[in-house]
Amino acid sequence: MHDDRQLIEERLKRALRERIRPAVYGAAVPLAIEVWHAPGEPVSPAEALAQTFEPAEIGLPWGPAWGTAWFKFSGQVPAEWAGSEIEAVIDLGFSGGPGFSCEGLVHTTSGVPLKGLHPRQTYAPLSILGPDGTAAQPGDQITFYVEGAANPEIPLDNAYAKVDIGAKRGETPIYQLTRADLAVFNADVWNLILDLESLDGLQKELSPQEPRRREILRALSRALDALDYENVAGTAADARAQLTDVLSRPAHASAHQLSAVGHAHIDSAWLWPLRETRRKVARTVSNVATLAEEYPELVFAFSQAQQHAWVKDNYPEVWERLKKAVAEGTIVPVGGMWVESDTNLPGGEALARQFVHGKRFFLDEYGIDTQEVWLPDSFGYTAALPQLVKLSGSKWFLTQKISWNKENRFPHHTFNWEGLDGTRIFTHFPPIDTYNSDLSGRELAHAQRNFQENGAATRSLVPFGYGDGGGGPTREFVATARRVANLESSPRVTIESPTEFFSAAEEEYAEHAPVWSGELYLEIHRATYTSQAKTKQGNRRSEHLLREAELWSAAAVVAGKLDAYPYADLDRIWKAVLLNQFHDILPGSSISWVHREAEATYARLAEELEAIIAKAQQALAGSGDAQIVFNAAPHTRGGVAGLGAGIAAGEGQAATIDGNVLDNGLIRVTVDERGLITSLYDVAADREVVAPGTAANLLQLHVDTPNHWDAWDVDSFYKNNVRDVTEVDSVDFSSVDGVATVVVKRSFNRSTVTQTLRLRPGTKRVDIETAMDWHESEKFLKAAYPVDVHADRSASETQFGHIFRPTHTNTSWDAAKFEIAAHRWVHVGEPGYGVAVVNDSTYGHDVNRTAREDGGTTTTIRTSLIRAPRFPDPKTDQGLHVVNHALVVGAGIPEAIEEGYRINLPERVVTGAEGVAPLFEVSNGNVIIEAVKLADDQSGDVVVRLYESTGGKSRATVTPGFAAASVTEVDLLERPLADRELADGGVAVALRPFQILTLRFKRA
Repeated sequence: MHDDRQLIEERLKRALRERIRPAVYGAAVPLAIEVWHAPGEPVSPAEALAQTFEPAEIGLPWGPAWGTAWFKFSGQVPAEWAGSEIEAVIDLGFSGGPGFSCEGLVHTTSGVPLKGLHPRQTYAPLSILGPDGTAAQPGDQITFYVEGAANPEIPLDNAYAKVDIGAKRGETPIYQLTRADLAVFNADVWNLILDLESLDGLQKELSPQEPRRREILRALSRALDALDYENVAGTAADARAQLTDVLSRPAHASAHQLSAVGHAHIDSAWLWPLRETRRKVARTVSNVATLAEEYPELVFAFSQAQQHAWVKDNYPEVWERLKKAVAEGTIVPVGGMWVESDTNLPGGEALARQFVHGKRFFLDEYGIDTQEVWLPDSFGYTAALPQLVKLSGSKWFLTQKISWNKENRFPHHTFNWEGLDGTRIFTHFPPIDTYNSDLSGRELAHAQRNFQENGAATRSLVPFGYGDGGGGPTREFVATARRVANLESSPRVTIESPTEFFSAAEEEYAEHAPVWSGELYLEIHRATYTSQAKTKQGNRRSEHLLREAELWSAAAVVAGKLDAYPYADLDRIWKAVLLNQFHDILPGSSISWVHREAEATYARLAEELEAIIAKAQQALAGSGDAQIVFNAAPHTRGGVAGLGAGIAAGEGQAATIDGNVLDNGLIRVTVDERGLITSLYDVAADREVVAPGTAANLLQLHVDTPNHWDAWDVDSFYKNNVRDVTEVDSVDFSSVDGVATVVVKRSFNRSTVTQTLRLRPGTKRVDIETAMDWHESEKFLKAAYPVDVHADRSASETQFGHIFRPTHTNTSWDAAKFEIAAHRWVHVGEPGYGVAVVNDSTYGHDVNRTAREDGGTTTTIRTSLIRAPRFPDPKTDQGLHVVNHALVVGAGIPEAIEEGYRINLPERVVTGAEGVAPLFEVSNGNVIIEAVKLADDQSGDVVVRLYESTGGKSRATVTPGFAAASVTEVDLLERPLADRELADGGVAVALRPFQILTLRFKRA
């Protein structure tokens, strides 16, 4: 037989494009159109429908960027269409993909939302267009409204365009109303399209020699032969009949099993502001609820409690539909987090609260204790997650993003993920390599071939539906799932819930699944550790202010000096902080609008938290003239106990300046005429810390032009182009109140940097404040600290512990980690000696080592200070930024931990009468208190969360500073796990390395 594959495929392609798809709708009548253009931000349906609408027509320009127009459509359904399927077809001017251009939401005449509209879903069935969303009939007069959102198209194919899509409303309309009709829906034509596409997609994945491929091609050819192009609707059923045989053949016995889960990845903010996401969620939920009425087998996984809360707070009618769909099992809450958070950057307590607030919302509103953590799109996954997942009461984890790795293919799709402390959770990474699947033949075949566990396991999960900007599954997707449920040469596809998938996969494979230990490092998007510095700084500051607000408020209530604990305020503030930890906000990859709002939010929250802290501290200190120092850190400082307050003790020998040498008796620091640290001598260790021939605190400026994804990526070749910033405007030395200070001013390109170096009494560190007036484009500024330490690995603080990463590039896995995330500190050391760099608001670092001619090794820690990407915010980080670091010498990891807390929790001085005993004391310094608060149930119980910080087993006694009646070990949601015994007023604990322990004390 001659090879006519190309002939048939091209024939089919043209027939679909020019003949069949245009025949989906038959007879049509236009709808009458009226419009009201909202002058500012979106308004409620009630307010919109009360406006005066003006007559309009097809071709109407509408919608300046980010604007809103309300359309009123009305008309009479032709009586002669009785017996036909009838739909309203509305095209607002759709051009881009779903979620990335204009969108609409259909409402009743009373303003009740019914169904979303987007470029792949332009219809509203007659069954919802009657009064109050009921079914309309032929002959009826119908009226409905559409809220049109003029979200600008995003130039993702031109990510270097200097277009500020984050600016608010434009002036010029960017869309045109293209269609507004009532039309007859030709179901046979629509079904024919799906038959043809399903088979064509399948056959293209088969080898040319396979009989199945040739059989499908012959059937496709016969179907086209049976089709009359002048009467497509009338002959579509005949064409479908030619495909019955090839569509009805069952899958092979060994076919891969795919669990298809409806999904709509909705970024809580990204290339649109938060206010638009609220509307995206309402449109998507309305779509799903309407679709499920036609396709009852649909199961839709809906993550992010925040998005459920937005529906509850803003769309009461949609909320009722959502609750009903959840109760029926159509919509399944998943994830158990407040948002799909970044996991590299949030602090330990914040990441714990993502689970607390997320899971509690689902429990309170639906009575559902979610079991799977659903994070398909975050930019790498901290090794702290497995333990937090388990402590939240969940047991499974799903991600997809690791398929984006650039250097190394991740070796598993289903595995047990072992975290920092040894906790393991059953984890799945869908081999279909997308969280927005369309269930096409290409994608299904890829999932089956790509599955790393073939031969040992048989099933994987596929999230299907339009996403990123929402939209969700369409009727085409669900109908396709029916066709491929049991189809020869294709995987079997079953629509089911994530719980059903995980239960079956775990039963089949958990005992034999491979283990991956440590972080899931994403080999792309490393610049997200640095982009949008003010967002990151606001997050870090908020996390530590919340720690203080909870600690001091709890202490004041327990002491009887404050009437009420600010439960409601703290709950609201936590949720605002958690929202901004979404994986496109905190990482710095959203439009400028998003980051402007985040910055304003952090400023407002800081003001509120400062007021809460001040009120509690003043209540604790009382009235008097003494200077009471409050120490919220977990370590004693200046004679003041951790978590307590008192009169500070002396700090040690004053720091002096002799020429260009700063000296406090513990370390001597030499600063040269360039303002660089050329010597840092540890007196007690009799050791020079700065590597020979180098200088510390060296600013280095790189050209930063990644190949893709401006705000997200830094590519390894950035290191090839570096400029040492050594020129100075001035270097000034001074000493005041025992603090030796050097102020260094530099100018380069269009920017200036002022650094203030301080050596304080009694410390083995140099504090470095860096004020940057930054006006660069596509540049990356780092500060380098080359030290004379032989370290083959670095330690970086992560949530509730630290992880080690290599300083060498032995393997491609090692080399890929050329930029790493750390929280408050990075440490490098050799046996007996170490150095740490601590910070108050930065996250990106790189650590490397070089061999010297003298035979020694130089290990260099570099902190990433600031970037200047152009997309999606062309003005990223322009302006003034102030960050603080400290170079700590002679430090082990315990000292790094202590200094990390110190720089982030500065002491506060309150004028009062008395000190404050700590609410809790721990007998072992390796066991760190991370949070102290009153129980969320408002019982008055006191909760303390602590963790083992060094990576070794530790025993300790935890002693409350108040009379306790009992103590219980609890999970993150403060539910009991085990009774603990109080002995001599305290509780003995034995912690495994990096174990997190939460104790709940009932007051006597």
